[in-house]
Amino acid sequence: MRDRQPARDERRAREFEAFVAGAAGRLLLAATLLTAEAPDANPRARRLLTLALAHTYARWDRLRGDDPYDCARQYLAIRFARTTWHRTGAFGRARSGPRGPLAGLTARERLVLVLRVYEGLAEERTAALLGLPAERVRTICDRATATVLHPARPAPAGRAVTKAAPS
Repeated sequence: MRDRQPARDERRAREFEAFVAGAAGRLLLAATLLTAEAPDANPRARRLLTLALAHTYARWDRLRGDDPYDCARQYLAIRFARTTWHRTGAFGRARSGPRGPLAGLTARERLVLVLRVYEGLAEERTAALLGLPAERVRTICDRATATVLHPARPAPAGRAVTKAAPS
């Protein structure tokens, strides 16, 4: 009986290494988009990825045919939502520091946009994962997409904004 354990552990390690080799890059990019960090300076994203992979490895034997990528992605999204909530008290905008392409969005908008557009999750599945109604997910995704595609332009420097006097 003891001879089987090392062989099983070795097989498990090989399977997980193959999974990480194939999925880590995509998961890191998803985490980087979520944290709104620059791709070359993303310590929070790397921490999220490490936690998601550790969680997936711990559950590896219990996945039994389930998609390990789905497990890692789900944990990544939930962990991001929790840490953002605890850090800011709400799903606020990104803090100062290196800013990624989605930094102008709130954390919830980034989360929905990454899950729906980058990861390709269905609206209903995203809603179930986040505990939101599907209509709310649709609204958040539409608003986030509009913000990314048509960002607000800053006022030109040197020009004073004048208000019209009431008549």
